Amino acid sequence: MALIEKTGSIKLDYEPIDNDHDEFIMLLNQLDSAGNADFPILFQQLYEHTEQHFDRENQLMKQVAFPAETEHKGEHQRVLGEFKQFKTRVDKGLIAFGRSFVRDRLPQWFQLHVQTMDSALVAYLKIRQQA
Repeated sequence: MALIEKTGSIKLDYEPIDNDHDEFIMLLNQLDSAGNADFPILFQQLYEHTEQHFDRENQLMKQVAFPAETEHKGEHQRVLGEFKQFKTRVDKGLIAFGRSFVRDRLPQWFQLHVQTMDSALVAYLKIRQQA
């Protein structure tokens, strides 16, 4: 069973962000089923994808002068900081710590982030496009 399913609550109807979210979900689900030998490599891939995903969102928010840019970027910073802490442990061979982060932390955070911060960003983008 996948940690996160690609459901309507994850789709925001804004292709660049939806594509990033689809890749995040794919990588997260791969990590959940990965063996210990493959886990560090896939964890690194998810980390790099998340950095790039956040960079694209941060640039988009800046371009459109998104009112909640500071709070949204702060959340990105916080999650990347957490990610780095767990990546350090995974890099030392402490795979169980990484698995805990992947299973117990990331799915819940991601779903909440999409339904709150990212959905607000997309709503703002759609209003701006209509103006």
